Amino acid sequence: MMHKATLLLVLVYLISPANAATRYVSDDLFTYIHSGPGTKYKIVGSINSGERINVIKTNAGFTQIKDSKGRNGWINSKYISRQPGLKERLPKLETKLAELNSQLNTAKDEANKDKSSLEKNLDSYKNQVNELQNVNSKLNEELQEVQTLNRSLNAKLDTQKNDLLMRWFTYGGMVAGGGLLIGLILPSLIPSRRKKTRW
Repeated sequence: MMHKATLLLVLVYLISPANAATRYVSDDLFTYIHSGPGTKYKIVGSINSGERINVIKTNAGFTQIKDSKGRNGWINSKYISRQPGLKERLPKLETKLAELNSQLNTAKDEANKDKSSLEKNLDSYKNQVNELQNVNSKLNEELQEVQTLNRSLNAKLDTQKNDLLMRWFTYGGMVAGGGLLIGLILPSLIPSRRKKTRW
């Protein structure tokens, strides 16, 4: 008696509409709805691939379903999928694809703007580098000229110093020689005024 009651509860649970699960007919077929769980039962209609169905119960490879037209029947369980059909998914996928394409185009436009800006900046930097290199080259040339002039002036200054020293030595020698001559000759030219004293 207890066994029969348990079996009855399981059967009521399986038949109960509250237990009906939403599934989809696979996209790759057009199948018939039978009046019982097998192909030997009478065909009561057909159902298109991707159509939404409610699963009522499953029995020996066949599933009892209720379709969108309110028909009850059985179809082969291998034709039932948990994934929505392409007819239902395609518009969503197309919308998502359009959004992604729009985002991609926006990203491309921004990347092109950034690229253009970077190229302009790069050209500007290249021009600045070329100008700085030209200025640096001119400054190096001027520095070399100044260094050459400085060496020449230092050489002239050293020569003038040597000439000035030689001139002073010459003048000093001449003055010393003249003084010596005057000191030797002058006393002999001037008569002596000493009184001759005779004892």
